[in-house]
Amino acid sequence: MSSDDSSNATAPSERRDAVREKAQLVAAQQTRNRRFRTASLAVSAVAVVAIAAVVVTWAVSSSAAKPMVSPANVTDNGFVISSVAGVGAASSVDPPATPTPDATPTPDASATPAVEQPVVDIRVYVDYLSTGSRDFQVANVQQLSKWVTEGAATLAYYPVAMLTAKSNGTKYSMRAASAAACVGTHSNDTFFAFNNALLVQQPDVDSDGFTDVELADLAIATGAASPKVVRACVEDQSYMPWAKAATERSLKSLPGTQGLALTSTPMVLVNNTPYVGALDDPKEFAQFVLTIASDTYYDEAANPSATPTPGP
Repeated sequence: MSSDDSSNATAPSERRDAVREKAQLVAAQQTRNRRFRTASLAVSAVAVVAIAAVVVTWAVSSSAAKPMVSPANVTDNGFVISSVAGVGAASSVDPPATPTPDATPTPDASATPAVEQPVVDIRVYVDYLSTGSRDFQVANVQQLSKWVTEGAATLAYYPVAMLTAKSNGTKYSMRAASAAACVGTHSNDTFFAFNNALLVQQPDVDSDGFTDVELADLAIATGAASPKVVRACVEDQSYMPWAKAATERSLKSLPGTQGLALTSTPMVLVNNTPYVGALDDPKEFAQFVLTIASDTYYDEAANPSATPTPGP
């Protein structure tokens, strides 16, 4: 009897010990699992951060390592207009009644040595998101086209990007300047037409602006030669670094001037003299050009040995 009682007394205790030991083993396993999961999450987070850092570093280093390529057919960051085909006739602006620059009266040949009528040099620094640049182009496109066609003026456009931050982060001003450089390089005869289209069809400030694909489409629609080459150049943003550098140089100084620097767009120089009149008044601008041409004419008549220094 006593033997049986001892056996019956110890059995429940052993079972409790076994259950307790099993519970402890389960708890230990759960603790190990929690620690493993925590460590895995930490490692994953570190890996994500590391990958992101590598991607950012690669992007920055790739951008920094990308060499700046300068466009062709450019002089001091400007593109001289070689053709105005397809632009003047499309404008809705009436031709101005003001005489063109080559109408300056000829002085008495017996009083002063005869000199050749000087050609007026017109330079336009343009941001393709600038409303002032658009207003000037729309108002003056016909008479600019006429003066270039008649040989009364040389005309050059200087794409800059002063409003790069005004396009919701898309850097439209700089991309448009880069696209203009693509056309100036690969299809110089259509640069004026593309430049005009960019301004006439200008997107709103603080909008995304045209995409690179749309910029390439516009370049081709305005007659760009080598359309595949132009499209690749525009969509690859080939001249973005150049556009940025050209803008920075213009903000420091303008070639051919005495201490002038770019302060706003458009900046229009006639024989290196800034035009400060109404941007949307073609008659006022024509009169300014005529005055500058007249002053230059008489200066050269009085000093025939002097060599003129037109802008690039």
